[in-house]
Amino acid sequence: MTRHEQIITINAPGRDKRVDPDHRRRLDAAIHRQGRGWLTGRDGGRPWTVSRTNRVVASLGALAILLVFCPLLLGLALLVKFSSPGPVLFVQKRTGYRGRVFGMYKFRTMVADAEALKESLRHLNKHGADAIDFKIDNDPRITPIGRFLRRSSLDELPNLINVVTGDMRLVGPRPTSFNAYRYKDNHLVRLSIYPGMTGLWQISGRSNIDFDQRVELDLSYIAEQSLWLDLKILMLTPFKVFSGHGAS
Repeated sequence: MTRHEQIITINAPGRDKRVDPDHRRRLDAAIHRQGRGWLTGRDGGRPWTVSRTNRVVASLGALAILLVFCPLLLGLALLVKFSSPGPVLFVQKRTGYRGRVFGMYKFRTMVADAEALKESLRHLNKHGADAIDFKIDNDPRITPIGRFLRRSSLDELPNLINVVTGDMRLVGPRPTSFNAYRYKDNHLVRLSIYPGMTGLWQISGRSNIDFDQRVELDLSYIAEQSLWLDLKILMLTPFKVFSGHGAS
């Protein structure tokens, strides 16, 4: 039996009042996770990605990184503030664990009215005008400083705030800007774990893949999830980012 086949359906998921009953049933029918505890191997235990240990380790790690890189964060904030009109941080609604919507923090890399311009640019979406994933090559909304921040992935550093507050983990699928209602049934499995700052997609170097292919990488991560895999991904991420081969 393969690792993917070892993933089992949640038999009695907790009631989530943040989504309507019909959509909650759709989520419950699709969401799968490993059925063994990450430490003991006991059937029915908590897998690594939703364990309390992961929550504590990720939060403490994120807090330590924020403290160490505080001068860098302050410098980047000043660059964003004085390079173009608008706020320093951009807070975007993202879809996280079990379809819950949260505000994800990033350094602002676009003009202040970027979201309002999105629909007028949908025809330029590299994945197709009707695709749920939205990405434009040479996006005209990106500021000069924003282009540098995106190339270096420094715009993502404020995600650490979300890790500290518990909406995200250091490693996991990237949270989407579209909600769970737009997910196909085979996509919903990625919502069985908390989203992360980095993951298999980021270290794969495959920045131009579509959402279906990203989901395949997420499924591989869910099947193989462990503390050691997270450490491997975290160690490889800086090399991929600074070499320019990571997912953008």
